[in-house]
Amino acid sequence: MLVGVGWKRAPRFPGMPAGEPGRESLSELVELARSAGAEVAGTVFQLREAADPATLVGRGKLGGVRAEATAHKAPLIILDSNLCPVQQRNIEEVTDRRVIDRTQLILDIFARHARSREGQLQVELAQLNYLLPRLTGKGTAMSRLGGKSGGGGAGGAGGGAGRIGVRGPGEKKLETDRRRIRERVRKIQATIDEVRRQRALRREARNAVPLGTIALVGYTNAGKSTLFNALSRAEVLVSPKMFATLDPTIRAIRLLSNRRVLLADTVGFIRDLPKGLLTAFRATLEEVQEAALILHVSDVSNPHYEELDEDVEKILRELDVADRPRLRVLNKADRLSREERKSLESSAAKAGDNAPVLVSALTGEGIAELLCRMDTAMPGDPLLMLSIRLPLAEGRILALIHALGRVVHSEIDDSHIRLDAEIPSSVAKRLGLREYRVDGTFQPSPS
Repeated sequence: MLVGVGWKRAPRFPGMPAGEPGRESLSELVELARSAGAEVAGTVFQLREAADPATLVGRGKLGGVRAEATAHKAPLIILDSNLCPVQQRNIEEVTDRRVIDRTQLILDIFARHARSREGQLQVELAQLNYLLPRLTGKGTAMSRLGGKSGGGGAGGAGGGAGRIGVRGPGEKKLETDRRRIRERVRKIQATIDEVRRQRALRREARNAVPLGTIALVGYTNAGKSTLFNALSRAEVLVSPKMFATLDPTIRAIRLLSNRRVLLADTVGFIRDLPKGLLTAFRATLEEVQEAALILHVSDVSNPHYEELDEDVEKILRELDVADRPRLRVLNKADRLSREERKSLESSAAKAGDNAPVLVSALTGEGIAELLCRMDTAMPGDPLLMLSIRLPLAEGRILALIHALGRVVHSEIDDSHIRLDAEIPSSVAKRLGLREYRVDGTFQPSPS
């Protein structure tokens, strides 16, 4: 049973009914629950002036929620809000059901989809930090060793009598669980630090081959993985379920100017994502922070896609990448009506060079134009026309020249090879090609 809450005085767009953002969030919770493998028995929505400090929705409303859950035989209640431990315990007592909130549901989905070692560790760490303040115990489970409390202490007058009735059976399950969780959290943090250092070394090795990175970002289920497959001809998992992509996937693609770049598929964002959960997919978000160009993908068939884009903008600002070069991509154009398409095309014509690209990753419509715009928007790396004489033993440099540039002419000269090639200046600098040049030929390419 899903329970949503809307606020009468919450900020909203002009003309939008009161509580509409809460209803949209509840619809999103339905998709989240199904992505987690749940069968949704029903939904309950309440419009309030303010949150009830003890139960969020009030005890009267909880009675109705309990009746609905009983009628549908629903053993679990999911609230579309982030509950404090006290609220969660109070709701469980009133409804006599297990209760989880939006954060716990998202963590469960993360745990299902994490595949990399770091992704699994980050999810476990977030789950333990979420669970720690919510551990509860009843009766003797809360008892502790009484110790030498009481009048006078161990040797003083009344020392024995003061301890009568306060000596419990010792450390019980609640305290043991807390201690074990804290120890596990310390071990996970140490392991994550080690994994992060290893990933930094891999990134440093990858940066030895100077390829720019283009990162796909957008709201969850905007079609980023389908677009990634269309651009890179990869076979990344495509699923309508939310957070189907958690760990990053990177492929090399070649732009129209013959430049090779890295394309990174990232996790989808979602509204009201707690800051603590951002670390649960740090590996994916670091690809966004390293990107030279960001493709912001939107599901244009969603009538509220502009509001969802605002949530993506908020997270990009938190990552300090809001000023990074960006290209807007309006995906799922095949679902638009003729009138909607005309309206978008007319507004795009007014935007000029900053106009978004209308594509359909499923049908391939607009992919060629998108590649052209990506090439234009990618930060410039001027091409050089160079002639070099390279020892045949330098096989790695020769392979990188063929992979990252365009060889115009080559011939074997004794134990060397002479090349006329067109190559990005950053690649030439990184590979130290100036020391192999012939007749001082490091000239800008006429193309």
